[in-house]
Amino acid sequence: MAKMQETIVAIATPPGKGGVGVLRISGEEAKDIGQRIIGKDLLPRYATYAKFKDATGEVIDSGLALYFPGPNSFTGEDVIELQGHGGPVILDLLIKEVINQGARQARAGEFSERAFLNDKIDLAQAEAIADLIDSSTEQAAKGAIRSLQGEFSKHVNSLLQELIYLRMYVEAAIDFPDEEIDFLADDKILLSIEALQASLAATIAQASQGAILRNGLRLVIAGRPNAGKSSLLNTLAGQESAIVTDIAGTTRDVVTETIDIDGLPVHILDTAGLRDSDDAVEKIGIQRARKAIEEADHVILLVDASEVKIASFEDFPELNEERTTVVVNKIDLVDKPSTSINSKIKVSAKTGQGMNELKTEIKRIAGYVQENETVFTARRRHITALSEADEAVKRGLYQLKTYNAGELLADELLQAQESLNQITGEFSADDLLGEIFSGFCIGK
Repeated sequence: MAKMQETIVAIATPPGKGGVGVLRISGEEAKDIGQRIIGKDLLPRYATYAKFKDATGEVIDSGLALYFPGPNSFTGEDVIELQGHGGPVILDLLIKEVINQGARQARAGEFSERAFLNDKIDLAQAEAIADLIDSSTEQAAKGAIRSLQGEFSKHVNSLLQELIYLRMYVEAAIDFPDEEIDFLADDKILLSIEALQASLAATIAQASQGAILRNGLRLVIAGRPNAGKSSLLNTLAGQESAIVTDIAGTTRDVVTETIDIDGLPVHILDTAGLRDSDDAVEKIGIQRARKAIEEADHVILLVDASEVKIASFEDFPELNEERTTVVVNKIDLVDKPSTSINSKIKVSAKTGQGMNELKTEIKRIAGYVQENETVFTARRRHITALSEADEAVKRGLYQLKTYNAGELLADELLQAQESLNQITGEFSADDLLGEIFSGFCIGK
């Protein structure tokens, strides 16, 4: 709480030169510091044009000063924004003066953290701020906005209300045994649990879509040298990102491009051709290719349709068949592919033939539903918490049906509630909060 009483300052605009640079100050002394710098009184939510001066009266810059009194501000505290010119030297001089006046440099994400601690937003909304800034597609941005507006939190709070109601009913039956309530014979409890399970399943499905929007799909293109991996990357990316030649083994390192397939962020990695090699540099590239394959969400095994030797999965021991999709390339050169690996996707990276089918398959692999207006962004920890709550409810139902154990059901329902509380921050360990907010921008 001592840290919460300190006044903090940070640059809220991106690094580099720009027409406007914004400095954000939050805390008990924010208003006083702002008024000393501009030499004028500040009115709430009113833009004041002024010169920004240091303690000696020397002008640092000029621009607009805005005052947002707490609790009606982003952080819930008094907030001052100084909007001047976007030169890094000017902003650095200004932030030094604010620190000289009694503020301190904000930690990463500290403004959002204070908004959370002051009950202006919950934890899921705070994370949505970072997700919105990091959005790489329009659909991801829309999903982050829905989470920021509380759409995800509404789903979680609705689940919590169902859980609380069910717990009250179960624990009342336990506390008042004279009422002789038979758990197994009482359809109300079973129907309530089934309804809760359905709600959890629906929210998990939506959160999984949200995680796809936030994280994207990490897709590795693998195969033998000269299969056309770099050409495929370039065609999907719509630009010459990788060097393409007729010489086998041109790609020596992992080349990454992020593309947008109908709103789905896809991180495509072009890798060195998989083969035995005596070339020291190529061997390093092949090792990196195998590491990328290991870390990938999914792998495209690209096979040359014109190869004389018939390819099979036995030629690629580093691949997992369950998360590998075979794509036959160079179909413009042959009438019938020679590969024995079953593949329904056949393309020509050179002519673009089959690319729409490949993109459709990539969306299917990711489980992506295009233009879903109900999707909100979510993180892996959210899905984990929802899944833990779902498992707890399942265990409780088993205890009830198998042993008529109302006490064990009540305990599992409590565990489910605690799991859900971690999503919005009703219950969160300090180290979890530190990890979450440390990934934010300094000015957020």
